[in-house]
Amino acid sequence: MLPPQFPRLALPPSRAVLVLIALAFVAPGLVGHDPWRAFDVIAIEIAHQMHLSGDWLVPRIAGEPWLDDPPFYHWVALAFAKAFGWLLGFHDAVRLASGLAVLTGVVFLYLAGRKIAKEEETSTASASAVLLLLGSVGLIVHAHEAVPDLATLAASCAALASVFHFAKSPVTGGLAFGASLAIAFLSTGPVMPVVLGATVLVAHAVCDEWRNARAPRFLGAAALALALVAASWPLALWLRSPELAQTWWYGATHARGEFGANLRYYLGVASWSTWPAWPLAAWSALTLRREWRSPRLFVPLAAALLALPAIAYAGPQQDINTLVLIAPLALLGAQGVARLRRGAANALDWFGVMTFAFFAGLVWLGYIAMMTGVPPKVAHNFAKTAPGFVPQFELAPFAAALALALAWLYLAFLTAPAPTRGVLRWAAGVALLWGSFATLLLPWADHLKSYRSVALQLRSVLPARAACVAQRSLGAPQRAALSYHAGIRTEPARPAATPQCDWLIVQGSPRAETAPGPGWRKLADVGRPGDRGERYRLYRRGPG
Repeated sequence: MLPPQFPRLALPPSRAVLVLIALAFVAPGLVGHDPWRAFDVIAIEIAHQMHLSGDWLVPRIAGEPWLDDPPFYHWVALAFAKAFGWLLGFHDAVRLASGLAVLTGVVFLYLAGRKIAKEEETSTASASAVLLLLGSVGLIVHAHEAVPDLATLAASCAALASVFHFAKSPVTGGLAFGASLAIAFLSTGPVMPVVLGATVLVAHAVCDEWRNARAPRFLGAAALALALVAASWPLALWLRSPELAQTWWYGATHARGEFGANLRYYLGVASWSTWPAWPLAAWSALTLRREWRSPRLFVPLAAALLALPAIAYAGPQQDINTLVLIAPLALLGAQGVARLRRGAANALDWFGVMTFAFFAGLVWLGYIAMMTGVPPKVAHNFAKTAPGFVPQFELAPFAAALALALAWLYLAFLTAPAPTRGVLRWAAGVALLWGSFATLLLPWADHLKSYRSVALQLRSVLPARAACVAQRSLGAPQRAALSYHAGIRTEPARPAATPQCDWLIVQGSPRAETAPGPGWRKLADVGRPGDRGERYRLYRRGPG
C-alpha cells in the first residue's frame, strides 16, 4: 500500500494533467526508428524528395509524382526536417509534424468541449473530449507515423472549435472554420471538408439558435477563407502542369472500391479503431435525443454520420481513413460521460485498468526475457522472430518506461471516484501500453520493420552507373524505402520499362520465384530479418 502522504488525484483532471497524458502518449516512439511500412515511409520519402529537389509543389516518391494526397503535411514535415534534421536525423525530424498535429488536435478539441458544454459540465466535457481522442485505439500507432491524416485530424478539431465561436464572433469564427477546412483539404483532399461543410450548412437550417442574422456573415467568411486557401495548391499545380492537376483531381473525386464493400469494411474497422468514443457517443445521442436540434449535439452527431458513408464512397479500404471519425465522436461522447450509469462507468473503468495493466505487463515480460533470457521460451520466441538482433540495455528508455509504470500505478490506485475516472484511466492506459512498447521494445520492432538493410544490400550490388532500374510488383512503400535509404529509383511499373533497363528488382514471396524471362540472371535475393512474406530479387540482363 502506498504511504498516506500521496494525495488522491482530483477529477475532472486539470489542464496540467491532460498535458502530461498527451505528452506521455505522443512523445514515445515518435523518434528513434527508421521509416516503417506503409504510410510512414511514403510521407518521409515525399518530404525527402522535396528536400533534394527543392520542388515543394509536386509530391514525389523515387522521383515520380505521387498525387494521392496534397502536400500540406509534407510542407510542415519538411520545415521540421530542415530545422531539426541535423540533430535528430531527417526521418525523425519529419515525424515531429505528426506530434504537432496530435497536440494541436488536443488543444482545439479541448476548446470545442468547453464551448459545447453546459456551464456546470464545462470541465468534465472538455477533459473527456481530450481523453477520448487520446484513448482511441485506432490512433495508437498512426499518431506516431508520418501521415497526412493527422493534419486533417487537427484541422477537424480546429473546425469543430471554430464553428462554436459563431455566437460570439461570426466573422472570426467563419474565417477560422473555412481556413480549417482548407487545411484539411490541402492535407488529404475533399472528404472531410465536404463532410464538415455540409454538416454546418444543414445545422444552420435545422438548429433554431443558428438561424439568425449572424449566419450569413459566418457562412460568407467561411466560404471566402476556404476558397482562397484551398485553391492555392491546385491552382499552382495546374499552372505548372495541367496534366498532373487533372490526374490529382480525378483521383481525389472518384471512388476507389465498391461502396457496399467499403462500408462493411469501415463499419468493422470503426468498431475498434474509434473505441471507446463511439459507444459513449451513442449513449450521448440516446440520452440527449430530445435536444437533437441543439448545435452542441447536432453538429458532432451529423459529422460522424456523414463521415462514415463519405469515407466508404471515397475509399480505398485502409484503416487510417477512420481517423476522420474520431474528433466528432469524441466531442459527442464527451457529453455523455457525466450521464453514464454507475455500472457502465465502472465497467469501462475496470476493463481499461485490467486490460492495459495486463498488456503492459506482457511488454515488460518480453523486455526482461530479451535482456536476461528468462523465461527461456519467451526469450527464444523474440530471438526467433528477429534473427540477428542483439538487445542492449539503455538507461534512458528504461527509466522512461519505469516512470510511466509508476505514474500508471498512481492513477490506478489513487484516483478519486468521478464520472471522468473511466476515460482518464483508459487514456492513461493507452499511453502506458504504447509508451512501454516504444521505450522497451522499439529497437526490436525496428529491426523487424526497417527496410534499411534490404535497400543497402541491393545498393551494394548495383553499380553507381546503373541509372535505369526496372521493377516488377514492387509496392509504393518499398519503392519509397529503396529511394530514401539507398537512392535507388526504380522505373514506373509499365510493360515498356523492363526492356529499356538492364537491371530489374522483383518483389515476391520466399517460396515462389517467378523468373523475369530469358536473358536475366539473379544477383541478389534479400529480405527483412524474420520476414516470411517478402523477398526482393535483383536481376541483370546479360549472359550468365
